[in-house]
Amino acid sequence: MNLYKITVGDYEIPVHSFNTIIVGSGAAGLSAADKLYNFGQKDIAIITENMNAGTSRNTGSDKQTYYKLSVEGSEMDSVREMAQNLFDGQCVDGDTALIEAALSVQCFMKLADIGVPFPVNRYGEYIGYKTDHDPRKRATSAGPLTSKLMTEALENQVMSKGIPIFDNHLAVKILTDGGRVVGLLCLNTKSSGNENNGDITNADKKATFTAFSCKNIIYATGGPAGMYSESVYPFSHHGSTGVAFMAGVKGKNLTEWQYGLSSVKPRWNVSGTYMQCLPCFVSTNEDGSDEKEFLNEYFKDDGELLTKIFMKGYQWPFDVRKVEDGSSIIDILVYIESYIKKRRVYLDFTKNPTKNIDFSVLDNEAYEYLESAGALFGTPIDRLLHMNAPAVQFYKSHGVDLSVDRLEIALCAQHNNGGLDVDLWWQTNIEGLFAVGEVAATHGVYRPGGSALNAGQVGAARAARYIAKKGTGEAIGNEDFARISNTQIKETIEIAKSVSGNDNNAKQMLIYARKKMSEVAAAIRDVRRIEEYIVEVRNTLSNFTQLVKVNSPNLKQVYILLDTLVSQLVYLCAIKDYVDNDGKSRGSALYYTPNGKLVENLPEMFRFSLDDHSKGNMVQVGELDQTDVSFNWRPVRPMPEEDSFFENVWRKYRENGNVY
Repeated sequence: MNLYKITVGDYEIPVHSFNTIIVGSGAAGLSAADKLYNFGQKDIAIITENMNAGTSRNTGSDKQTYYKLSVEGSEMDSVREMAQNLFDGQCVDGDTALIEAALSVQCFMKLADIGVPFPVNRYGEYIGYKTDHDPRKRATSAGPLTSKLMTEALENQVMSKGIPIFDNHLAVKILTDGGRVVGLLCLNTKSSGNENNGDITNADKKATFTAFSCKNIIYATGGPAGMYSESVYPFSHHGSTGVAFMAGVKGKNLTEWQYGLSSVKPRWNVSGTYMQCLPCFVSTNEDGSDEKEFLNEYFKDDGELLTKIFMKGYQWPFDVRKVEDGSSIIDILVYIESYIKKRRVYLDFTKNPTKNIDFSVLDNEAYEYLESAGALFGTPIDRLLHMNAPAVQFYKSHGVDLSVDRLEIALCAQHNNGGLDVDLWWQTNIEGLFAVGEVAATHGVYRPGGSALNAGQVGAARAARYIAKKGTGEAIGNEDFARISNTQIKETIEIAKSVSGNDNNAKQMLIYARKKMSEVAAAIRDVRRIEEYIVEVRNTLSNFTQLVKVNSPNLKQVYILLDTLVSQLVYLCAIKDYVDNDGKSRGSALYYTPNGKLVENLPEMFRFSLDDHSKGNMVQVGELDQTDVSFNWRPVRPMPEEDSFFENVWRKYRENGNVY
């Protein structure tokens, strides 16, 4: 570590120098730091906007899943089989799929060893269960807060090693030189606006910005959650994908998201037993008047109504393949109430969806599940308490008593299967810049539930191992860093100076942008509305410093707004490019198609054509240039066929370079 200062215009910028900085303090980022240290690279630091924020630490579900190779005695499994299942999700690169399978046990066992309480039987087996898109019982769980427990255990490892943490630092600019990373510029949000009486010109040269000079960056900032208003991501997480795009990092599979029904306050997935206990769906006007049990207006048969609600627990993500004959019709009906009728939607656990509930009308799978659980009785809250009392306790701890209170829900953004394009070491197209966790695009159209937690740990391990072996050495010298970074830092600071004033419209602009994105580019997509919003976003970005005004204490909002709009532009253009290339409805997105099929009793806007998988072996890659976004389509990297003869592999391993 080295500390010095550089002068940029009227600013004196402190510069901290490290071999590697890790941006983000979630499960993937903390794991990367811990592994780097264990591999011998100790000249590292963690940069985070808020140590206690982020999705890993603040999200979960009724039973949050971790997906890995099956390690219980009764289940036949193999690395290649798991890799093939990941690869079959469409638009997945074979090498990263194989690596995520191969390292899954190693990464899982490390978490178990450092104290994450994954359940084990008396013989040491980690018994599993099937999750969505999972042919084997590979899933396990430490309960509703699996990722939080992972984050806390990994944080303990980081703290015990004394790895420096720079809290309250928002990444605003990745500094590059000739296609490789040289550092990072951050807004010090703890000091922002508190010096110089709010004078952003910083005449007395006290620092609002802090720079980091480094040879490597591990970018672990999570998905671009801030793009959407209807979101299950915690309020504390907005992501920083736009900052990466502005640095020239390429995006991959940006059209592929996962959406599902979630509560609004608190933000939480209402999956699993929240649906399997058969709650009642209610909508009202904004003021609470005109209460309706709106599902009853669509389903005329009690058996179909109850079964679809139950299956929504198994099939929680919105899946366009399950609109016509599956449970995803419920997501559509909730969307209609929320976005078309402008009503509020609630789950009511105090009463059954049908007046005199008859469990015998359920289909066999639903009936047998509830019978096995001993839950063929009472009201939804009775059944939920019986099957999963911690799921009730979670809401009570957040001020919602499901035995009394209704739970407001919406169709929300939950996970980005796309993100930044990475190679088999999780390195982006910018040399020295690695992306791990949800910000990295290693998933495709479909993914097994819980595979994201595994992918984050595996990506962290791969990036750390590569850096420890091939990314050694110190950051560039003080004078070189000052010369290379000066213009980039100055341009970023000029944004702050240009928007500073007495007014503050950044927050309202951010609220508007997020609502618009949820309306036009979430689970339900019409390319005509997307094209209109692209024009609007591009205009805002082109005139950003003229349109945005903010007072210094709220400067952070400006950079979050900029990052959000840049992310929206790239993602919106990806959707348009997908449709322009004859893309059809797939995964968790329904694209309006004028000559498509319309499910009975749905409005015209839900007419769609299902994807025929013809693009399943292709990957869409996008790149930002100012406010223009270009795309190319490439074949997926195939599943590697490696020599598995031990002596040959051993010889190559001993020769080091052949591994990397």
